[in-house]
Amino acid sequence: MTRLVAYLVRFAVILIGYVVAALAASAFLNIMFLASLGLMTDETQPAAQASLWFSIPFVALFVAYFAFMPAAIAILVSEILGRRDWLFYALAGAMVAAVFLGFAHQTADANFEITDPRVVAAVIGCGMVGGIFYWLSAGRSAGSWRQAGRSASTSPGRSGS
Repeated sequence: MTRLVAYLVRFAVILIGYVVAALAASAFLNIMFLASLGLMTDETQPAAQASLWFSIPFVALFVAYFAFMPAAIAILVSEILGRRDWLFYALAGAMVAAVFLGFAHQTADANFEITDPRVVAAVIGCGMVGGIFYWLSAGRSAGSWRQAGRSASTSPGRSGS
């Protein structure tokens, strides 16, 4: 029973971590593009801040949708290997972003293809930020479900005396 609870708690932590990572990646992407358009100056900052309240969660839905399968594989690998270092998650986030860019290139839709090197760098940076925020929220305890299951099964039984 304690092993099942450990699995359910870990699954909830992973889901919360994925939501945090998608929101952080979306915030990074929004701020990068607003800054590249020159909209983060002092006179436009109040309007830009107001737009971020809507656009960050909205773009996070797309980030979470497009990154789900590669991120699920990266999360599964990190849980099985018990990786708890931030660099692994930053590189895994970059790989998730690179896989997304590869899929976007394979669709052959001229309107969706990303060809500008600055945009490619921003998307890969977005993946790295998402990976680091996943590590902050859920990755630091990766593989903890194993210890919870072992401690219950290896505890000594009742003594006969």
